[in-house]
Amino acid sequence: MARLSFQDLKFSLEKGDVKVSFLNLFYFKLNKGELTSIGKFSLGGSFIDFPEISEKRANNRFNNLLSKGFRNLKNKINGKNVIYIHKNSGIPLIGHIAIGIVDRDTSIIEVKPITSCNLQCIYCSVAEDKRPVDFVIEKDYLAEELHKLVELKNSKGVEINIGAQGEPLLYSPLVDFIHDISKLDTVSEISINTNGTLLTKDLIEKLSKAGLTRVNLSLNSVDEKYSKYISGGEVYDIKRIKKIMPIIQENMELLIAPVWIPGINDDEIPKIIKFCNTLKKIPRIMIQNFLNYKHGRNPVKGVTWEQFEDKLKEWENEYNVKLRYHLKDEFKVKKIKVLSDPFKRGEIVKGEIMGPGRLMNESIGIAGGRLISIKGNLKKGKAKIKIIKIKDHICYGDLIR
Repeated sequence: MARLSFQDLKFSLEKGDVKVSFLNLFYFKLNKGELTSIGKFSLGGSFIDFPEISEKRANNRFNNLLSKGFRNLKNKINGKNVIYIHKNSGIPLIGHIAIGIVDRDTSIIEVKPITSCNLQCIYCSVAEDKRPVDFVIEKDYLAEELHKLVELKNSKGVEINIGAQGEPLLYSPLVDFIHDISKLDTVSEISINTNGTLLTKDLIEKLSKAGLTRVNLSLNSVDEKYSKYISGGEVYDIKRIKKIMPIIQENMELLIAPVWIPGINDDEIPKIIKFCNTLKKIPRIMIQNFLNYKHGRNPVKGVTWEQFEDKLKEWENEYNVKLRYHLKDEFKVKKIKVLSDPFKRGEIVKGEIMGPGRLMNESIGIAGGRLISIKGNLKKGKAKIKIIKIKDHICYGDLIR
């Protein structure tokens, strides 16, 4: 008898097929007939039994089916196709703004393990629900590559900031991932950017125990009606968010990060400030300036940085609160440049198109150990790519036909 057990997969029967859930959020289906061709089988949650064949035969044939299944991975929330990036995928983790690791040559390293969201905020800079494909990265691969970069920086006071084009708490291996990276000696802070809707007392305690040191909470209104409007639906429960905030503070630092959307939540920012003053421990508030993005949702026209600064000063004076921070002083951010780019702007490189990107007219290429965002819906395969822009080790290119 062969029993094949899996940590991240769960099996169930659904309309004549076997539904395979992956990391809770994703799934693919296996044809029951194809499974039967391997041998008689039975399902048991996280395992599948083949009672009449050897484990070696079961592994070989079932793994072929799994590989096929992963090529048809879907997101349970939005039905999008999903690309799973793992150690053996041949896909690097540096070079793209939306996925993997972003190093802007400072002591803060941005980590983006997943793309997907449970909200549809009216101001979303990436209009997440309109993106054609999602990505998720293998925990161990992400931790290993991050470890390499942290070692290269070789400097104490590194902060790992976990964010996403979406909601990073949807990444089910998150607690284990934080535990893995917390072992790095030079990492002093591990923070996460979240809308907070998936936080529970139990999860907060697990995240804290794993090594999370700060929650950057996106809180754009404390009013029930407005908070639902801004978040794009009935899912958002501000009463629950308010109750969870003191629990966060019992376990780690809480930082409040509202987005000021001119003409929409002008009156809500003062209410947020006043509510924060009622907490036993008053959190830092870092208001974000709403910016217009070509591919984002733009319910209003954003203000200039000068106008934004003036508004912060106005609120500071009126409510006697600190709203402007210097990253170098308050967050101890320092310049640490260790990465060099493998090519220059204008250079033509030999690479490979690996599949669709996050935008409707984007593909992702690979060259020189970097991801490259390339214009167009392109076929997979070898390609010549002209590098048109590199900023913060994020690469953009055009296909040379």
